[in-house]
Amino acid sequence: MAMPQPKLDQRTRIRNPRSARTATQTRIVKTTRARYRGIVQILVGLGITLILLMAYVMLLSNATSLSYTLDKAHRQRDELQELTARLDGRIAQAESEERLAAIATKLKMRDPQTFALVRLDQETVAKSKIPVVDAILAWF
Repeated sequence: MAMPQPKLDQRTRIRNPRSARTATQTRIVKTTRARYRGIVQILVGLGITLILLMAYVMLLSNATSLSYTLDKAHRQRDELQELTARLDGRIAQAESEERLAAIATKLKMRDPQTFALVRLDQETVAKSKIPVVDAILAWF
């Protein structure tokens, strides 16, 4: 017995050709995305790792720079303290009683025998010829 052969024009009809087309397009898109998914995941992982590494390097560089700046400030402070100590010594030496007494004898100075108190009257104070200046000087 021979089976009857289907005729070429009697194919099975697809009920909804739009959904079949959509399914085909969806399958194509999924396979294309699946093909590149591994590469994209590796690149994203490398990118995140690179960003974290660069952030670490920048923070380490910033910390090192701040350390050098702090060390420089400590050195400057020490130099200024040393200079202040030297200047204080020079001031103390310049104000010493022995030094001032030696300079006074060199200039032939001596202690006064009498003390006098001099008082100036208001009229003897210099006056200018401009009344505005006189008013300003009166405040002082």
